[in-house]
Amino acid sequence: MQNLFNRLKAHFPLGEITEQRENLAFITVERAQLRALLLHMRDIEGYTHLVLLTAVDWIEDGQLQLTYLLNNRAEARDVGLRVLLGRDGTVMDSIHDIWPTAETYQRELREMFGIDFPGSPRVNDDFALEGWVDIPPYRRDFDTLAFSEKNFTHRDGRETRDPRQHMKQKLYPDGGA
Repeated sequence: MQNLFNRLKAHFPLGEITEQRENLAFITVERAQLRALLLHMRDIEGYTHLVLLTAVDWIEDGQLQLTYLLNNRAEARDVGLRVLLGRDGTVMDSIHDIWPTAETYQRELREMFGIDFPGSPRVNDDFALEGWVDIPPYRRDFDTLAFSEKNFTHRDGRETRDPRQHMKQKLYPDGGA
């Protein structure tokens, strides 16, 4: 992966590389360089398959991280390109014209994280959360408990148990190791 990183670095200003294993690495890239790098990866380096487009909310840093996971089938290698964005009013360029499957990922990320991808087909259509009016549920400041208590009624006969203790009791009913 270091050879690929060195080739890319000759053409693009790249951030850090994190090698997870021999055939998987993650590279940090600036937003302004992403589109050109994606095209280079597809057309020159042979990474022709967009495996996944996902996000992580780094609430402590005030950032969202987008990761574009690409696959080179001929070499059986994966590269994740990481882009850091601010959490407020997050907008990112669409890549549906490079990989049509990105349209679905972008719709999901808009709904679940609040990241907008202007120009992406159907990006503003409901994806899974029909009629959702709260903050995006995959944002770390979304309060799942408060949402549940506000929107769902308590059902008699249901009790809440600590999962660790409950499973320990189920697995070791006699108190064994």
